[in-house]
Amino acid sequence: MPRPILATVHPDALRHNLQRARDCAPDARVWAVVKANAYGHGIERCFEAVRSADGFALLDLAEAERLRALDWRGPIHLLEGVFEPRDLELCSRLHLWHTVHCNEQIDWLAAHKTQVPHRVFLKLNSGMNRLGFTPAAFRSAWARLNALPQVDEISLMTHFSDADGARGIAHQVAAFEAATADLPGERTLCNSAALLRHARTALRGAQSLAADWVREGIALYGSAPDFPAGNAAGWDLQPAMTLASRVIGVQSLQAGDTVGYGSAFTADKPMRIGVVACGYADGYPRHAPTGTPVLVGGVRTRVVGRVSMDMITVDLSGLDAEGMGSEVVLWGRSSSGAVLPIDEVASAAGTISYELMCAVAQRVPFAAA
Repeated sequence: MPRPILATVHPDALRHNLQRARDCAPDARVWAVVKANAYGHGIERCFEAVRSADGFALLDLAEAERLRALDWRGPIHLLEGVFEPRDLELCSRLHLWHTVHCNEQIDWLAAHKTQVPHRVFLKLNSGMNRLGFTPAAFRSAWARLNALPQVDEISLMTHFSDADGARGIAHQVAAFEAATADLPGERTLCNSAALLRHARTALRGAQSLAADWVREGIALYGSAPDFPAGNAAGWDLQPAMTLASRVIGVQSLQAGDTVGYGSAFTADKPMRIGVVACGYADGYPRHAPTGTPVLVGGVRTRVVGRVSMDMITVDLSGLDAEGMGSEVVLWGRSSSGAVLPIDEVASAAGTISYELMCAVAQRVPFAAA
């Protein structure tokens, strides 16, 4: 039999989470963000569950081609735009909408020969200080684009840096409103955190902010964008991925016995240890410490000792019914219905859920629930 590790994608959860975006911004259209191979879930595995989205947003031209191969004929938005002039040819052929965030991209458009004008999203750097035109340069960039016959419609966008935290979005909303005042075009501002935390409050009075397009990224996959202040259950999000394995060995320890490389864990009393077929070569974080939560037989317990390439060890103390072959859920849903939020595992390992989702290794088989 194959090694007993499996990542399962849950279409019902994806559909539910997409609906949550619509509930938060009922007047908006929703981009389903599927960059990084749908945050590690697989574009093809997710597509049918989220094809009711109004459009798909991503980064890579190759991923855009995969969506078109799935017979998606709706909008596809390249969130970082094109990376070199010849990318515009593929944008024309695939009918891609794309971000413009720098003067070089405008220069490329000006030199581009096309019979079909492009739909672009002009990006404002409203405080994130990654991509986008500064407020002082924004209107000049808009005027340049508006004068190009290669450009059809200009939409307006920005990205929030602190929608998940105490600083919030008010300072960036103000910058956006000032820079875009009286400019035509649809708007897209809200990422997952802004959508969940602010769409019904801070954005309520700003009709231009939530009424056009919202971008649902991490929330689509069932993770809270503001963990630990918020959590998936509190936002009514469901996990779209389960990573599960089984116990492949059991050891009985006495007080003073150690476990694993570096003897990183020492038993302080007699205990049972389960060895699980999952390690850092599967994408489980090597830096996950003793105490990282895990479900065995649907019951919460903990990782003990150091994560190795192909195995972790878990505490079976008090789980007398569990042993060889027992189900182990690293994150997601157990067969009993118990849920281990990926946010909790990521937090214990000192990282975020995005990284864990995207890091599941190629050797791990996937299935759809």
